[in-house]
Amino acid sequence: MTEGRERVIGYILKGYPRISETFISNEINLLENLGFPLHLFPMRQPREQFTHESVKQIRASVDYLPETLLVPLPRLLYHNLLLAKKRPEAYSEAFRIMLTRLRRSRKVATIKHLLQAGYLVHALLPGTNVCHLHAHFAHSPTSVALFANKLSGLPFSFSAHAKDIYTSAPRQLKEKIALASFVVTCTEYNRRFLEELTPEGPSIHCIYHGIDARLFNRPSEPRQPSPPYRILSIARLVEKKGLPTVIRALRLLFDQGYSFRYTLIGDGEDRRSILNHLHNLGLGDSCHWLGTQPHDRVIDEYRQADLFVLGCEVASNGDRDGIPNVFLESMAMGVPVLATRVSAIPELVEDGRTGLLVEPGQPEAMATGMVRLLIDQNLRHRIITAARQQVREDFDNRKLIQKLAAVFEQAGIGRR
Repeated sequence: MTEGRERVIGYILKGYPRISETFISNEINLLENLGFPLHLFPMRQPREQFTHESVKQIRASVDYLPETLLVPLPRLLYHNLLLAKKRPEAYSEAFRIMLTRLRRSRKVATIKHLLQAGYLVHALLPGTNVCHLHAHFAHSPTSVALFANKLSGLPFSFSAHAKDIYTSAPRQLKEKIALASFVVTCTEYNRRFLEELTPEGPSIHCIYHGIDARLFNRPSEPRQPSPPYRILSIARLVEKKGLPTVIRALRLLFDQGYSFRYTLIGDGEDRRSILNHLHNLGLGDSCHWLGTQPHDRVIDEYRQADLFVLGCEVASNGDRDGIPNVFLESMAMGVPVLATRVSAIPELVEDGRTGLLVEPGQPEAMATGMVRLLIDQNLRHRIITAARQQVREDFDNRKLIQKLAAVFEQAGIGRR
């Protein structure tokens, strides 16, 4: 850093931009609007052919790290060898940590993370005025940030979310927390877990993602549900979303004579099994899978929906949700939410007040909850009113970003 020049935050991201990680692009955009200069270092190119409008407003420079070892290996080795020659003691320390972590994990990705960090420090950071590194997700991006910290001397911090916490080896995660300047996480449930893991560690801040409630609106008087009822789910098609439970509950509704149209938005590695499940239960004519959709189409589906439902559960590998932003969006749109008592979801969805909660893996209870939220108009009105108010008061990302800004400022990172 050159004295007197602006101090830039370097954001290390798993991928950018990503449709499923709108909360990250929103955060970047809001920080820039508050006067924080950022430089983005994603580890992967975008997967989708389209992006949300908020991404187009981001002004930060973007430099992608090499994604793999095979083709970029000569380039990675070149910059790492030059860096090792310039800073032998720092590189030896980073290499020692890499070997320790490699012995624990037995994953070649550990080597890649050191090489990516060396490339970041030697090839990308010079001339950027980056004074602090912040990684989103506690797994790969924070591994790169940790090694970059050792190689450059720059402090680092990270935001931990869901899968990255609960599928990480505890010892590896504890080490990252201990070396970080601070940690941010998006739920109280996560914060308690991380603090119990490292009671003597740095400050761990709970800052909810929130949403821009201005983007999610519908008429003040939601339409009265009538058959065929419009039921909506938006999710990555993975185990932790509990979609098989939702599908079994829909079959129970069908058997009870209720007419409905179920719309499922999203994609993922379990797509085939979930769509087969819909077909095998004879729900093909009542259910429609739309895949991944742009923001405008999602908003349109919210406006037509009578009910939003997910069956979130703890996956077999320990993965679980925090607070899915789709719940916030539904509530802001006046669509009542039926969810499960898992992880931090009860921090948002209070049973009987801002939504309904059932136990995970219970299709009978879920079907009963669906009927209640579709038929009981007094319950619907109370829940819709309270949910909208809660989102406005506690989950407005324009308010929540001030908390993150204060954390960065406490770490000595000022605005323009």
